[in-house]
This record gives sequence, structure tokens and C-alpha cells, in this order.
Amino acid sequence: MREERFRDYIRRFNEEDHTAFDDYLAPDMHMKNGTLEFTGIEGMKHHYRDLIWPHFVERLTVPRFVSSDTTVAIQMNTLFTARRDNPESLFGPVREGETFEFDGLIMYRLDEHERFADILVAYNSFVHTDLEGNTRDLGIPH
Repeated sequence: MREERFRDYIRRFNEEDHTAFDDYLAPDMHMKNGTLEFTGIEGMKHHYRDLIWPHFVERLTVPRFVSSDTTVAIQMNTLFTARRDNPESLFGPVREGETFEFDGLIMYRLDEHERFADILVAYNSFVHTDLEGNTRDLGIPH
């Protein structure tokens, strides 16, 4: 996969365009992130469209990209910012403006159509910053 194509996926993801999943994911894709696992495009849409994006602004940055015909590997930095107070978010109770920062690596296995067939997420840190500026590393987010 060429980097320009991958960055288009990231751009659309950052715009909360869940139709990007239709264009970039294999129908039976598998995703593993800590203890969180799901399969299929609808599983990905449900996770982001229903559980993340209504509650957080999520912005991905990719400082490093490596690819071959069958694999993409990236360094990923993600910033989640709480949109509103929520006593039961996916990350626990949050107040509007609190942030969560993910730093890690993601490996994508590509199918013959350059769609993501398998996504494996490995984290280095997942840090919560409250409104007073206090930070706490939460470990694996899921």
C-alpha cells in the first residue's frame, strides 16, 4: 500500500467518516487491541461511530509509516478529547475537555485488494490528563 492511500484513510478517519471503513477494510476483517477484539466492518463502525466518536474527538497522527505488498506498520499517536461530561464513557467517567493519549504501533495485514484484513494494535502508553493537568498512565485501554 502506498503511503498516500493510507494517509487518505487516516484523513477520513479523523473526519469521522465511517464510510472509510467500507473502502479500506476487508468485509471479514479482524481487529485486536488489548482485550478488545471484533470482526467485520460493522464491528469497526459500531466501535467508532457508536462508542468513541459521540463522546470523544479523536485525532490520529502517523509519524512513521512502513509498508510492503502485504503489510502496513505504523507508529500511531492518538489524542482523545472528551466532548462532554460522561459518567460512563468507554474509558470510565470523564469531564468535558479531559484527554487520553495513545502512543503505540499498529500492524495491518492487507488482502489482495489492499484492504485491511487484520489489525493488531500494540501500545507503549495510554495517558489520561484531567482538567487540572494531572496525568496518569492507564496501561492497556481495553
